Amino acid sequence: MDTPFSLPVDSDGKATDFRPFSLSPPHMRAFHIAWLSLFSCFFSTFSIPPLMPIIRNDLKLTPNDIGNANIASFLGSIFSRLAMGPACDLMGPRIASGTLSLLTAPIILATSLVSSPTSFILVRFLVGFSLANFVANQFWMSSMFSGSVVGVANGVAAGWANMGAGVAQLVMPLIYAFLCHLNLPPCTAWRVAFVFPCIFQAVTALMVLVYGQDLPSGNYNDSSKVGKKPKEKLIAVVANGLRNYRGWILGLTYAYSFGVELTVDNIIAQYFYDRFGVNLQVAGIIAACFGMMNWFSRPAGGVLSDKLGRQFGIRGRLWGLWVVQTVAGLLCVLLGGVDSLLSSVVAMCVFSVFVQASSGLTFAVVPFVSKRSLGVISGMTGSGGTVGAVVNQFLLFSGTEYSKQTSISLMGLMMIVATLPVTFIYFPQWGGMFCAPTSLCATSPEDYHLLLQNSDIEHK
Repeated sequence: MDTPFSLPVDSDGKATDFRPFSLSPPHMRAFHIAWLSLFSCFFSTFSIPPLMPIIRNDLKLTPNDIGNANIASFLGSIFSRLAMGPACDLMGPRIASGTLSLLTAPIILATSLVSSPTSFILVRFLVGFSLANFVANQFWMSSMFSGSVVGVANGVAAGWANMGAGVAQLVMPLIYAFLCHLNLPPCTAWRVAFVFPCIFQAVTALMVLVYGQDLPSGNYNDSSKVGKKPKEKLIAVVANGLRNYRGWILGLTYAYSFGVELTVDNIIAQYFYDRFGVNLQVAGIIAACFGMMNWFSRPAGGVLSDKLGRQFGIRGRLWGLWVVQTVAGLLCVLLGGVDSLLSSVVAMCVFSVFVQASSGLTFAVVPFVSKRSLGVISGMTGSGGTVGAVVNQFLLFSGTEYSKQTSISLMGLMMIVATLPVTFIYFPQWGGMFCAPTSLCATSPEDYHLLLQNSDIEHK
């Protein structure tokens, strides 16, 4: 059958093939706009940590001030991610994502105006709101790509976007050094440096609004294209998602995959700067290695999940998630235990591959939880990541009770424990890690009618 799309699609117009180096509309155009926009949000949020040694001296920040600022950067993201899920369900990812990016872009510029620990903490809190675009990113991919490739689409879109944190670790010290080379005093150079992430985020937000498309058939506000069924009330959509225990378990799992990644992004440059005495640029390069692994590690998690899903169904996806995240926890314990610079860098790079892949594996399961409340489930899971970052920062990295290396090892143990509830996830149609399915058709219409597209089974 002829279709208006250049990619092969299923009956819903979702692409059944993923071609990351194509720009064909609407599927691959949405993919590239979504990841680039989220990339800019990660760049903005994590443009501050690599300059922290300079900022803390200029603002006379104490370790408690820095810890509170790091917590604040994630607190804002918790609430905004929870709200972003229902916003995507009601107005579509294009408007939700583009509007949030435009609203938060000026806030990163306000970093150049801070003059006290209180104002610095407030700016970090508000900048963190932009990370809610992660939920829109994953929702958008799930709306554009079929179940047979949604894992890799989600993984690549999020993985390439998450590289923004690593690129910021590398680029911001270079921008600062360049401005100092222009004879700007250090106390002025770090402030001027934040003009770049502000402009970058605003430009990508406009690209989302102008060139983006919510669905293969059109935008949410085009009722003639999207109006196959009446929209449900917000309360019903949210309540349906909140009642789904699988969403809560995936939120906990994500708290100790992506939440750990966020924590490391916040502390790793300062960790190498303080512990091993490297300079600001070297610390930034090392920290960038952690974030830049997202180029392939998180997509690899999505690819692995799709492969396991095709061979073993949802049980394969769950086993893959549990194994990879447990190994990541063991590697995190190891990272805190090594003593030399070289071994720490190697351990950090290997750990980054597994922890980022486990994030991709988690969100490869999300689209199969609830089609009716996909945005809510995405928001719950995404918020879990920032909740985990807040908990880690508060318990382990906010004071002087533990050394940073001890805190990193303890965080690894917490990862291992938090991954265990994955064993309780059960889908009646597909089973769980240890249980076979009970029935293919005895469940309610809402219960998990997002089967793999190549199974040709649909629950209406």
